[in-house]
Amino acid sequence: MSSTDDDQLAEFKDWWQRNGKPLVTGGLLALVVVFGWQAWHKYQANQSQGASIIYQQLLETTLTPNGKPDLAQVADLAGKLKSEFGGSTYAQYGSLFVAKVAVDNGKLDDAASELKAITDKPANPTLGEIARQRLAQVLAAQNKADDALKLLDGDADKAFLATREELKGDLLVQLGRTDEANAAYQKAKAALSDEAAVGGLQIKLDDLAKGDA
Repeated sequence: MSSTDDDQLAEFKDWWQRNGKPLVTGGLLALVVVFGWQAWHKYQANQSQGASIIYQQLLETTLTPNGKPDLAQVADLAGKLKSEFGGSTYAQYGSLFVAKVAVDNGKLDDAASELKAITDKPANPTLGEIARQRLAQVLAAQNKADDALKLLDGDADKAFLATREELKGDLLVQLGRTDEANAAYQKAKAALSDEAAVGGLQIKLDDLAKGDA
């Protein structure tokens, strides 16, 4: 090999160190990122599909035609959702159904535990509000109306304002605070645009006015 060839080879090696390796490394990194991102989305899709299947099974077990779900199967499916997909939207919606079954069977402490786990760390604001209102109803059934009212402090999303205020009115009636109950019912009524939905509230307001509540 001539000195010219040696010089060219040396130049190529120098260029490779400065440019070739970074190009290849960068290209490999890009491939890793792309395929990693695709793999992550595939994993997420598989996770969602798996949770969806178990959730559907839970619905079918809970919402039976005769209204008597298989309690053991409900517990098994709910356990799978929590262990495999804990904290997910599907798992928390599953917990709402488990709480319903518990209430239907007079197990208020179990229902409260299911609902509190959601309110402590909701997967999304909607789930948090639904669980909060249902937990307040469970607490009211346990004669803990004061605790239930505390749950409903603060602002509510407009979509849930009417149901929250109506529930607050019910709790205030339970506590004998009729003036405050009337104000809560009026807020709930003002938040509703559907006249048909106002009917039940109007009955409650009329009962308060007559002193029948």
